[in-house]
Amino acid sequence: MPPAVDQLVQRVHSYHPMADTELIRRAWGFAEWAHRDQKRKSGDPYFIHPASVAGIIAELRLDTASVCAGLLHDVVEDTGVPLDELAGHFGGEVATLVDGVTKLGKVNFTSKEDRQAENFRKMVVAMAQDIRVLLVKLCDRLDNMRTLEHMKPEAQERIARETMEIYSPLANRLGIQRFKSELEDLSFRWLEPEAYREITSKLNQTQKERDRYIDGVCKTISSRLAEHHFASDVYGRAKHIYSIHRKMKEQHCDFDSLFDTLAFRICVESVADCYAVLGVIHSRWTPIPGRFKDYIALPKQNMYQSLHTSVLGPGGKRIEIQIRTHEMHRVAEDGVAAHWKYKERHSGGVDPKDAARFGWLRELADYQSSVKDPAEFLESVKVDLFPDEVYVFTPRGDVKVMPRGATPLDFAFDVHSDVGFHCTGAKINGQMVPLRYKLRNGDSVEILTSPHQKPSKDWLDFIVTTRARSRVRSHFRAEQREKSVNLGRELLESRMHAAGMSFAKLWKNDDEVKRIAEQHRCGSREELLLQIGFGKLDADAVAASARGKTQDPTEVPKELKPSPLETIVRKVTRREGGGLKVNGVDDVLVRYAKCCNPLPGDAIIGFITRGRGATIHRRDCLKAFDTDPERRIEVSWDTKAKIQRPVQLKVYTANKPGILAVLSQTFSSQKINISEANCRAEDEDRACNLFTFTVADTTQLKSVVRALEKVSGVVGVERV
Repeated sequence: MPPAVDQLVQRVHSYHPMADTELIRRAWGFAEWAHRDQKRKSGDPYFIHPASVAGIIAELRLDTASVCAGLLHDVVEDTGVPLDELAGHFGGEVATLVDGVTKLGKVNFTSKEDRQAENFRKMVVAMAQDIRVLLVKLCDRLDNMRTLEHMKPEAQERIARETMEIYSPLANRLGIQRFKSELEDLSFRWLEPEAYREITSKLNQTQKERDRYIDGVCKTISSRLAEHHFASDVYGRAKHIYSIHRKMKEQHCDFDSLFDTLAFRICVESVADCYAVLGVIHSRWTPIPGRFKDYIALPKQNMYQSLHTSVLGPGGKRIEIQIRTHEMHRVAEDGVAAHWKYKERHSGGVDPKDAARFGWLRELADYQSSVKDPAEFLESVKVDLFPDEVYVFTPRGDVKVMPRGATPLDFAFDVHSDVGFHCTGAKINGQMVPLRYKLRNGDSVEILTSPHQKPSKDWLDFIVTTRARSRVRSHFRAEQREKSVNLGRELLESRMHAAGMSFAKLWKNDDEVKRIAEQHRCGSREELLLQIGFGKLDADAVAASARGKTQDPTEVPKELKPSPLETIVRKVTRREGGGLKVNGVDDVLVRYAKCCNPLPGDAIIGFITRGRGATIHRRDCLKAFDTDPERRIEVSWDTKAKIQRPVQLKVYTANKPGILAVLSQTFSSQKINISEANCRAEDEDRACNLFTFTVADTTQLKSVVRALEKVSGVVGVERV
């Protein structure tokens, strides 16, 4: 049952004597009145929920505004009370917190996944501005999970999965271990009910024996430490249910075969005592190699500090022992909430030193504003909340904490965006490694850079951090936009020239360009070219708009007639026909048709596709004739660009030993590297060999074909 208002006020007053308890009483009364006609799924009064949330917030020892926000968090959405009315009654600070945790029930999204992602996106923005939003939200989710049995089965699974994937990792990221453990266990109960019941049953069956063992170990540790004059508190417990399930899966064993299910905690006065107590423990019981972790010297990103060791305890049982100071224990249990600074009303907050630890929140908030796809954002969030971490060193010996699975490229972007953009390679512990290398604990990382290096699309296949992915995607979006604008300019200039009009003269007339842009619902001249480049606007239609309302559709307005000089320049630069120059395989606005696979040197034609730039066909391709004539554009190969294009050849040969070796040698003599080969015998006398490789142009391809045709045993060669 939730606390009564007097109990809630007394609890807040116990840790925050200067709290405005009258505000809490008024919030309690207002919320109770607002929810007076509402019931929960269980049939209980709805107000039980916000009262319980406020009680959990008080357990975290948060400030008055947070407690009030817990009481009022559903008032705006569920009872129709306007936010400004709430601000009038309880102040802007409380209203801001309530707004931050209000669900996005009024917005229609296309799928449940999008609703989940958008809801979380809003929460990220709000909590980056004030971490209390997330703390209140976590308390709200914890109470909902505690009463999930009254929901329908499909709702139970959906809410439990969202909690396991998002809210439990968030609690971990904020260092609130007790929230993390309880949310995991509650989610596990509904996601895998049979496994949950089995482990719970086993724990209940062994509880008396386990309690006796824990009590004996605690007494042994306490007496041993007392002999060495250490003031300490010793606790023991079984690991939580989901943790046991995870260990069973990792170790591929059942409950009875599982080691290391018991954990003991020793709290002492100082850091020096922690290390001294570790020595006492290791002198009493044999430590298990590879199981010691020093989170005091290398704290986790969520501020967690402790020494972890596993030993063979009484009866040869594996037990885990955590050694920490009392302050470290408080931080381990309450995380960021343990660092709350109580100031005068309306000025609560966290210490700037502690707030700096949550830079990942600000990065998420920055990232969400540049990502339009909710699913993409949510997937990146899950990576950032991934609980495992690795500790690596800069060349100067500074420690950096990276998510497990991070690569040298993620490290480079963590140092600075420019370092990431210009990264050419990396040295790990003095040895060159691929950029795909996964960082390990203790690695010393040195990043090699070059001013000429640019990001590659392949990087998106292996970088994992939000920061790195955000920077690389932003780079390619900006690059694509620039190329779209240039393509749009080329197309419009070509269409206007074909109609006898001067693009240069039009573009100098700001008023006229603005009129044309507005006519086609574009906010600027750049947007106009962008839409043409993407294929969303027809260049002929824009050119017709430039012509204006002339009586004769072929008549060119005087102000748009090209000057004699412009005509001469066009002829000299051979731009009479206009069109696009194909600059290379990496051009995001140029796609090569798979049906005919054009090579430099082939006669080609372009086709504008909506939102995808230009698709390039060979002129003799049958599919090119099927395209809409109005969407065809003249294109040519840029002779200055170095283009390598993949091509396939079918080589028909006699089916005899050694022929494949001779063919391979022929490719090698032409300085061609075969990327793929598929060879099969069609019958006893004949074989078909399909080779995939890259060439610079048709001249090089013809040279290869001629060389292959000269090989003894080759019956025929054809381009696929």
